[in-house]
Amino acid sequence: MNKNFAKKINIKNRKASFEYTFLDTFIAGMVLKGTEIKSIRMGKANLSDAYCFINDGELFVKNLNISAYDNGTYNNHDPLRERKLLLTKREIRKLENQLKDKGLTIIATSLFITDNGYAKIGIALAKGKKLHDKRESIKERDVNRELQRY
Repeated sequence: MNKNFAKKINIKNRKASFEYTFLDTFIAGMVLKGTEIKSIRMGKANLSDAYCFINDGELFVKNLNISAYDNGTYNNHDPLRERKLLLTKREIRKLENQLKDKGLTIIATSLFITDNGYAKIGIALAKGKKLHDKRESIKERDVNRELQRY
């Protein structure tokens, strides 16, 4: 398949920016199986419940739903399996130190394919918003929409 004609895959977690405030963002590689990358290229992934955790100095993503590949055989993958993320040790240590603060989590914000054909995931160190913060976000979005009209 010619890269010029390939459709751009960019799956976003729209709910994340409404539910959380992002403190720091990273782009991480993913360790995937063959049928997983084929499903991602078809756009069959869901980030809405995905979150990351650190285990023994390694970063993993959980609840990232990559649908089973339609043409896969018995080698098909488990759609909700934990997948290892690839960051440098320095970045993982930085995240680990910041996670010690109360109320912080790491969430998946986007999933995309690079020009080289690699799947990358955008993650963010985030803090949950309170109800009044969400109201402020809605109000700010409405004001921006009104300004765009004029």
